[in-house]
Amino acid sequence: MDKRSIIGYILIGVVLISYFALNRPSQADMEAQKHYRDSVAYVEQVKELERQKVEMAELAEFEKQKNDTTDLFFNVLNGKNETVVLSNNNVNINISTLGSRVTSVSLKDYKDQNGGDVVLFDSNDKLKNGKGNNTLNFTFESKQGYKNINTAQLYSTPIAKTDSSVTMRLAFAADKYIDFQYRLRKDSYMLDLYIDAHNMEDILSSKKDIEIDWQQLARQQEPGYDFEQRYTSLTYKPVDDDSDYLSEMKDESEKLTEPISWVAYKNQFFSCIMISGEEFNNVDIASKKINEGEGYLKDFATTMTTPFDPTGKQPTALQFYYGPNKFNILCESSEMAINPDSDLELEEIIYFGWPIVRWINRYFIMYLFDGLSSLGLNMGIVLILLTLIVKAFVYPFTKKSYISSAKMRALKPYIDEINKKYPKQEDALRKQQETMALYSKYGASPMGGCLPMLIQMPVFIALFNFVPNAIELRQQSFLWAHDLSAYDALISWEKPIWLLGDHISIFCLLFCVTQILNTYYTSKMQPSMGGSPEMEQQQKMMRWMMYLMPIMFFFMFNNYSSGLNFYYFVSTLVSVFMFIYMRKTTNEQELLKKMEAYAEANKNNPKKQNNMMSRLEALQEQQKRLLEEQERIRNQRKNKNK
Repeated sequence: MDKRSIIGYILIGVVLISYFALNRPSQADMEAQKHYRDSVAYVEQVKELERQKVEMAELAEFEKQKNDTTDLFFNVLNGKNETVVLSNNNVNINISTLGSRVTSVSLKDYKDQNGGDVVLFDSNDKLKNGKGNNTLNFTFESKQGYKNINTAQLYSTPIAKTDSSVTMRLAFAADKYIDFQYRLRKDSYMLDLYIDAHNMEDILSSKKDIEIDWQQLARQQEPGYDFEQRYTSLTYKPVDDDSDYLSEMKDESEKLTEPISWVAYKNQFFSCIMISGEEFNNVDIASKKINEGEGYLKDFATTMTTPFDPTGKQPTALQFYYGPNKFNILCESSEMAINPDSDLELEEIIYFGWPIVRWINRYFIMYLFDGLSSLGLNMGIVLILLTLIVKAFVYPFTKKSYISSAKMRALKPYIDEINKKYPKQEDALRKQQETMALYSKYGASPMGGCLPMLIQMPVFIALFNFVPNAIELRQQSFLWAHDLSAYDALISWEKPIWLLGDHISIFCLLFCVTQILNTYYTSKMQPSMGGSPEMEQQQKMMRWMMYLMPIMFFFMFNNYSSGLNFYYFVSTLVSVFMFIYMRKTTNEQELLKKMEAYAEANKNNPKKQNNMMSRLEALQEQQKRLLEEQERIRNQRKNKNK
C-alpha cells in the first residue's frame, strides 16, 4: 500500500472520530433524554392502569349479565366449554364452543422436533411472562339498547356434527341465533366457515360488516431460531395486486387502504391463512419479533372487517388454510376457493425472489427438483444431481467467460509493449486508445466475460431463494447433518460467541474453503492489466478483498441451512474442477495464433471489428476532442491575460 493510500485512510479515521466526538450528546442532552424516557414510562403506566379499570368494569358487567336470567346474553354466557375435533387424512382441527373458533391445529404428515405431529398453534400458547395468546374473535354491531355481540366470552352449542363438519350455534333464544358452520374439505388442508344470522334483525344493526380480531403466536418449529425467523412473516394479498408482507427482521405495523383477499401467518414451512369469500376491509396488521428462547418467533395481530348480512339471507363465507408451504399443495388449495371467480394465488406466500429469479425457480428449478425427488433418492444426492445439472446448463456461459479471459492473457505481451510505450500519466488516454484498438484488431473484449457471468447470476440467486423454501429437505439427513433444512452442528458449545454463535457448521466451513480455492484459480485466470503502480495496487487490493469474502461468508452463513451450504459447497467445488479442466484443455498459444489469423484476415475490413470496441473507441475519440478543445480555450485565456 502506497503512502497516499495510508494517509487517506488515516484522514478518514480522523474525520470519523471527530464526527462522533462532536456529535456526542452533552450532559444536558443526556438528562433530557432520561427525563423523556421517564415521562414515556409514566404515560405507559397510566395507560395500563386505565386499561385495567376498563377490564374491571367490563368484568363486573359480565358477571351481572351472567347472573341475570332475563338478559339477552344469559344463555350464551352460561354455556359449557367443549371441544369438537374435525379430522381428515391430513389435519386435526379443534373447535371450541367458547368463542365458536378454532383453538388448535395439528398436521398428521409432518413431525415436530420431538417426533409428534406438528402443532401450528394452540389456544394455550403463552410467553414466559404470561402475555400473548391465540384468539379469533368476531364482533357484530347491535342496535341501540343492546351490547355488541363479541364471541370471545360467548358459548355456542355444537349441532349436526360429523367427522369433518360441525355447526356451532350461538343461541340467544330458541328462534334467535347465529350459526358458525365449519366444513373440512376431504384430503385437503382447507376449512370452510359460513356465518349466518337467524331472526336477529331486531337485535343486530343494519351495518353490514363483521369485525374480526385475529391474534396468533408463531411457534418455532425448526432448530435454528435465526434462520427460521428470516422466513417467518405476516403476508397478505390485495385483491387486485401481488402479495406483500411485513418485515421479518423488525417490528412493524401497517394500516392497509386497499381491500385484501387473504392474510397469512407464515412460518418457514407452514402457514395459517384466513381467506375472505368477498374481501377484507379496514385491515390493520402488526408483526412483533419474540426473543430467542421463548419457543416462538413472532406475535402476529390483525383486525379487519368483512361483509355480513344481518338478515341472514346471504351467509358470510370464510376459508382457512392450515398446512405446509408446498407449492403444488398451495396451487391446488387456491382452486378450492369458495368464490369461484377469485384467483387466490396462495402459492405467493413462498418467496422465490424478484420476477426473473422467480420465473427461473417456478419454471426450471422446481420442476427439476421435483423430478429428482420423485426418484426416491436421499435429498443430499438430489442436491448433488441438481447442482451438476445446473452447472451443465451454465457451462457454455462459463466456458465463454473463460475463453474471453484467456484471450486477454494471450495478449498480455502486446499490452506490456503498450504500457512501456506510454509510461507517463498524461499519456493514459492514448494508452487506453491503443489498448482498445489492439482488442478490436484481435477480436478480444475486456467485457466479453461479463455478460456470461451476468447470465449465471439469476440462476445463483434463484437457488439461494429456492433451497431454504424446499420443505422436502425438512428433517432429511445426509452424512453428519441430521436436518438439511437447519444448520449442521457437528461442533457446538453452550455459551454463544459473538458473530459465531454456539456452533460451527461443517458444510459452511467446507463451502468457504472451496470458495478460497475458487478465488485462487479465478485470480490466476484473470489477466494482469499492468499499467501504473496505482492500478497494480488496486488489483492487489481487489484480490485481497476476494480472499476476505469467504471469511465474511462463514460468519454470514454459519446459521443458514445445511442444505443451502451443502449446495454452495458442491457448486463451488464443481466450479474449481471446471476451471482446472478448462485451463488444461485451453492452449493459449494456439488461441493467440487464431487471434493473429483473425487480425490478418480482417486487417482491411474495419466493419468486422467488435461493435463494443468500436463504440468505446468512438467515445474515447470524442473525449479526446473535448480535452483538446478545453486545452485550446485555456491557452487562449492565458494569451489574452498576457
